[in-house]
Amino acid sequence: MAGRAADAEGSLRTLQELVDRLYTFRDHYLETHGVEAAGRKAQDVRKEMELALQQMEEMGSSVQAQPLALMLTGKALNVTPDYSPRAEELLSKAVKLEPGLVEAWNQLGEVYWKKGDLAAAHTCFSGALTHCKNKVSLQNLSMVLRQLRAESGDEHTRHVVDSVRQAKLAVQMDVHDGRSWYILGNAYLSLFFNSGQNPKVSQQALNAYAHAEKVDRTASCNPDLHLNRATLYKYEENYAEALQGFSQAAVLDPAWPEPQRREQQLLDFLERLTSLLDSKGKVKTKKLQNMLGSLRPAHLGPCGDGRYQAASGQKMTLERKALSALRPGANSGAVALGKVLFSLTTEEKVPFTFGLADSEGPCYAVTVYNMAQSWGVLIGDSVAIPEPHLRLHHIQYKGKAFSFPSLRVETPLLLVVNGKLQGCSSQAAATVAYRPQSE
Repeated sequence: MAGRAADAEGSLRTLQELVDRLYTFRDHYLETHGVEAAGRKAQDVRKEMELALQQMEEMGSSVQAQPLALMLTGKALNVTPDYSPRAEELLSKAVKLEPGLVEAWNQLGEVYWKKGDLAAAHTCFSGALTHCKNKVSLQNLSMVLRQLRAESGDEHTRHVVDSVRQAKLAVQMDVHDGRSWYILGNAYLSLFFNSGQNPKVSQQALNAYAHAEKVDRTASCNPDLHLNRATLYKYEENYAEALQGFSQAAVLDPAWPEPQRREQQLLDFLERLTSLLDSKGKVKTKKLQNMLGSLRPAHLGPCGDGRYQAASGQKMTLERKALSALRPGANSGAVALGKVLFSLTTEEKVPFTFGLADSEGPCYAVTVYNMAQSWGVLIGDSVAIPEPHLRLHHIQYKGKAFSFPSLRVETPLLLVVNGKLQGCSSQAAATVAYRPQSE
C-alpha cells in the first residue's frame, strides 16, 4: 500500500516536472532560440505540448484520475493561446474533486477567458482568492476586470481602478515577479486613458514596464509590453521611442500584424504632417496672405481682454507672441494666435491635428487631445492658444528624418476659436487600443 502511494507520488512529481519544462520552454523560447526564431515559436510550443501530453498519457490511468494530475494535464493543454474544450473538461473535474486546488481554478479561469466567457473567468479568479491569496489570481483578476462588460462609462472606470488595486497587491506579494509589474503597467495604462490622462499615471505605467524588464529578463522578449509602451509613447508624442517599440514588437512576434500596422501608421502620419507643414497646407500664396492679414486682436477673445483665468485662478491678460517667438516648453503668460491652414485626419481620430500659421514664419503643428468626435476646426479659422507648450521634434528612423515644431493642447476647452471659448460638448475622454489578452 505504502509502495503504491510512493509510486503515485513519484508519478505526480514526474507530471509536474513535464509541465514545468513545457512552460519554461514557452516562456524562455526567445532566450534559448534567438529572436530570429520568433516566427516558429507557436509551432514549436505546440509540438512540445503534444510530446509532453504523450508522455503524460503513459503514466497510467490510476494517477491520471487524481485532481492534481487532471489539473496538470489541463495546464499542459492550456500552454497555447487557443481555447481547449478538453482542458476545460479536465480542470472542471479537478476543481469539483478538490475545490481547494487554487492552481486548477486559475487555469480554468484562463480557459474561460480564451473561450470568451469573461464572467466565468472572473468567478474562477475571485473564487481562487477565497481559498488562498496568491499572485496569479490577483494578476488574472486585474486583467479580466479591464475587459468585463460594463453598463456605463463610470462602471468601466470602477473596474479599471479595481484592476490597478489587484495588480498592486500582486506586486506586493512578489516584487521580483516581472509579470506582476507588466500587468500593473497595463492597468496604469488603462487608467491613464480612462481618467483624464494624468501625467503622473502615465509615468507610473512607464515605471512599471521598466521594473518588469529589470526584474525579469523575459519581459524584454514580450511583444505586448513593447506595443503597449509604444502606444503610450505615441500619445505622449515621443515618436522615436514609439516607432522603436512598435518595430521591436513586430520582431518578437512576426505573425502578429498589429505592430507593423501601427509603425506604418505613425510613419505615414509623420510624413503627411511634415509635408503639409512645409507646404503650409498647399494654400496658394495670395490666399495665404489674405488669410494671415485678416488676424485681429478680437480673435484672442478672453485671452486678450483680461478674462483669461490661469491655473492659479488669477485672471490676467496674456501677451500675444508670434509663433516664432515661442520657446520650447511652457510659455507662461503668453498667447499664440494664428490661422488654420490644414487639418490632418488619422484612423485613430486622437489627436486632432491641424497646421497653424501667423504672418511671421513657418507653419506649426497643433495636436488637440480629449476632443469629442464632432469637434474640429476649419481651414481659415482663427485659433488662439493660451500659454502654449512648444516642442521641437527631431526624429531619425530607418533612414527617414522628420523635424517640425508642435504645440500640444490637452483639451479643446483651452482653445479660443474665432474669438470664442469652446463649450463642454467639445471635450470627450480619449480611448486607446492596447493588447491585454496575453498578459
